[in-house]
Amino acid sequence: MAFGIKRVDVVAWKQKIDQGQIAFLTHYWLDDRFPGCKTVTKVGCKDLRRLSEWGKQYGLKKEWIHHRKDGYSHFDLLGDKQAEILRAEDIEERLLD
Repeated sequence: MAFGIKRVDVVAWKQKIDQGQIAFLTHYWLDDRFPGCKTVTKVGCKDLRRLSEWGKQYGLKKEWIHHRKDGYSHFDLLGDKQAEILRAEDIEERLLD
């Protein structure tokens, strides 16, 4: 279940994806399958090859891309891997505090 996210943030994330950028969106998220995780970061790009190559540098497999018909395919980052990648990308995320 997603919550604590503003429409303006979703729109900005989608615009970056539409422009061919690697785009990040972090929001609160609870799922019983992932106890201890309170947030998820979605990393998307309309160029799936570029997204796959980006993920490879962090050990993410292209099979892990959540393919969406609406064009906003993305990786879902959780837990320690989420924090590791956001630090490496120099993205300060207040939701992880």
